[in-house]
Amino acid sequence: MAPKKRREGEVLVDTSTTSVRVTRSSTRRLGAKANASVAPAPAPPERPKKKVKKTEDVKEPEKVADGSKTIVIEHCKQCNSFKTRATQVKDGLEKGVLGITVVVNPEKPRRGCFEIREEGGEKFISLLDMKRPFAPMKALDMDKVISDIIDKIK
Repeated sequence: MAPKKRREGEVLVDTSTTSVRVTRSSTRRLGAKANASVAPAPAPPERPKKKVKKTEDVKEPEKVADGSKTIVIEHCKQCNSFKTRATQVKDGLEKGVLGITVVVNPEKPRRGCFEIREEGGEKFISLLDMKRPFAPMKALDMDKVISDIIDKIK
């Protein structure tokens, strides 16, 4: 809006200095005078620190006896179906064979990989570089796979 016209002899009053409105820029212009009049804001309450989980170092599995074997299951972390099948195989092998050690992902797994092998020995199942929807792995009958591995171990 355009300013009002002044008549002759009238003095214009500066309204910016008489304003009660205080902004950040106006307090900077005034300097220390404005800072002394404004009370400091209370500090926000501190949040309790989150507990950080300590990662356990990956240890080589120890052999229980001379006849015991270590089975390694390597599964990709890309999809949860890998994990469910790996835990199913692990539980089945531990129940089916006494004194066996089953290790799941002792190292960083490969992408699209589902592999069951004896440590330092033969591979029971090796499905590598699978693409979604992971049809070769989903087509497996896990109960049959577990029973076949148990037969090969014994």
